[in-house]
Amino acid sequence: MLSSYRQIFAAPGALAFSSSGLIARLPISMTGIGIVTMLSQLRGSYGLAGAVSATMALAGAVLGPQVSRLVDRYGQRRVSLPATGITVAAAVALLLCARAEAPDWTLFAAAAGMGVVPSTGSMVRARWAQLYSGEPSKLHTAYSFEAVMDEICFIVGPVLSIGLATSVFPEAGVLLAGLFLVSGVLLFTAQRRTEPPVHPAAHRSGRSALFSPGLEVLVLTFIATGAIFGSVEVVTYAFSREQGHNGAAGLVLAVYALGSGLAGVVFGALKLSGSMAGRFLGGVAVMAVSMVVPLLAATWLRGVTGMVAVGAALFLAGIAISPTLITAMALVERLVPAAQLTEGMTWTTTGLALGVALGSSAGGWVVDAAGAPAGFLVPAGAGLFGVLTALAGLRRLRSGLSSPSAVEPADSQAALQH
Repeated sequence: MLSSYRQIFAAPGALAFSSSGLIARLPISMTGIGIVTMLSQLRGSYGLAGAVSATMALAGAVLGPQVSRLVDRYGQRRVSLPATGITVAAAVALLLCARAEAPDWTLFAAAAGMGVVPSTGSMVRARWAQLYSGEPSKLHTAYSFEAVMDEICFIVGPVLSIGLATSVFPEAGVLLAGLFLVSGVLLFTAQRRTEPPVHPAAHRSGRSALFSPGLEVLVLTFIATGAIFGSVEVVTYAFSREQGHNGAAGLVLAVYALGSGLAGVVFGALKLSGSMAGRFLGGVAVMAVSMVVPLLAATWLRGVTGMVAVGAALFLAGIAISPTLITAMALVERLVPAAQLTEGMTWTTTGLALGVALGSSAGGWVVDAAGAPAGFLVPAGAGLFGVLTALAGLRRLRSGLSSPSAVEPADSQAALQH
């Protein structure tokens, strides 16, 4: 198994861009829950906290693909550095407004400004695609490795964010996320030799990667997937507070990510065959069914027993996450022209961000209205919606894969070399 992962790092610079990309991605798992933790303490409302976090995610959903489109056209370094500067300035404004008890609207305005954060995960995967699009097995392993790195972010990030916010000062989690973003992006963009070439001519038509056949099915399904993630974060934190174990939420969310990370490691070493679209539908279905278990655990059990049961249920639920996301990224690489790969991948993460916004907001309002156990109805409902969406779009996804415009691995590599 380990030999598969050693092979992908044989390329010069691969370890450097992947490791620096990991640092830059840590804020993904820290910022949303950090905002929820901070504002629930400073303002006393999960609804407001979830709505502000949702505003940041919605802004990312709107602005993220446009930033990535500029990355494809002008280069990763040239676009990422100013985008990071704007994001950090907005984050500082949010912290100052929260501490100064400024009007609620200032919190929403600052959170919206954080939506221009560059999609480092998409840029890392674009570099892997440049290296290994002509070698599908290595690209599968590389995407699997990055999915595991994403889960490491979600293991470490919530623990740091919630732990610091509850034991040091409420703004500490978001502050540390900003420091990780700045240092990670600076290190990542310094790796110039592995930066993909720009394709200005490919963007003259003005056509978005979103119109690539079948991509919209992935985006819509990922909205539901993101709603699971966003609501689980908010509801798990609220459930832990109801049980009198504030700091346990970070550990429970880390266990959730651990299940996904372990599954990703195994999945990346497998030699797969069969329908990629069918694997994607299967992953979404398993993810949806698994959301029923934490709902039952939170409804029936309380105290330490309830926290342990919810953690165990989320560990099992996490097993379906990485294989589903890995398959989705492989589908994007097949569906989207190489010149628009960063934008195409960002559209899937945009679907996740939009779903996180909806899920965190809905989870916060349900918790305020009916308590934390009822809040687990939100991820369960989102999972059901995801299955129905993937099932309804399966034919279109398969049609996109079989269309002449679908990017085969060898064609993708050739496009990147010209």
